[in-house]
Amino acid sequence: MLDLDALFPQVKDMVDKKIEEDQEESVFGPIIYSYTRAQALEDGVLVDVSDVGREAGISLPIALTQRVWAEVVIPWGHLEQSETGRLWDILWVFATRAKHFKGDTMRFVLKLKMGVNPSANGRIVDLKAMIGPGDNGEPVITIMHPDED
Repeated sequence: MLDLDALFPQVKDMVDKKIEEDQEESVFGPIIYSYTRAQALEDGVLVDVSDVGREAGISLPIALTQRVWAEVVIPWGHLEQSETGRLWDILWVFATRAKHFKGDTMRFVLKLKMGVNPSANGRIVDLKAMIGPGDNGEPVITIMHPDED
């Protein structure tokens, strides 16, 4: 199984720093409201794919943005592909690439067939994976489009 905790040693430092920052009062005053990852998952802004991620060897909680799910995972007009297959492709490419990556933000690409034309070469999809602290400081992964945050 891919141990992302070992691949991202600075995550512990990031988590410790976040906890420390949260415990200090901001120059802007106390936090009035924050939107948690749990809320984003409940609202459908993020899609939890941790179960499939574990099958792909990813040990940390992992989610996709709703936009990635809608634009990349759902195989619009391509009857030969399934959401499960597309999701597996994304997670497998991420896991393979993450084995050789150090840092908290990683870009990766994959080529997917789009549309109903069987002779089409496919479309290159550029994605970004970020690892950072979850609601309780634990390391979590989010896969999104490069222009999302």
